[in-house]
Amino acid sequence: MKFSSQEEFGLRFLLRIAKAPNGLTIPEISEMEGVSVALAGKLLRLLRLGGFIESSRGQTGGYKLSRPADEIIIGNVLAVLGGKLFEAGFCDDHAGAELICTHTIDCSIRSLWRTVQNLLDSVLGKTTLQDLLGSENEVKVFVNNLITEDEVTIKN
Repeated sequence: MKFSSQEEFGLRFLLRIAKAPNGLTIPEISEMEGVSVALAGKLLRLLRLGGFIESSRGQTGGYKLSRPADEIIIGNVLAVLGGKLFEAGFCDDHAGAELICTHTIDCSIRSLWRTVQNLLDSVLGKTTLQDLLGSENEVKVFVNNLITEDEVTIKN
């Protein structure tokens, strides 16, 4: 399982914008992250359409968060940038040459993907952009605490 560069850079752009009180322009973000202006523009458009950032034109224009960082849920951001690992139409999309998957009635793989997606949703649904603004060690502790809480929930 891999996260796409679109998801990675989209999150990185959001973090950059969150740390810039006066906002950032496309060329500034492009330079800071070492990506093309075109890629930066494309991802910023997705983030704007998703409601996470807003743009303003003019000399003082650029991109700013549309709401406080503690109100931006990382799971929602990733869904806008790339979708989910396992979604409702997953089995239909992977039916092979048939109209429906040959394992539709009893699928152990579907159970695995659904469980993994539920765990991801649980962690990412509790993580905000504000949580990612800390140091790497602070975020590691935060995420480990979330995982520990989820393990208790899963075992019960």
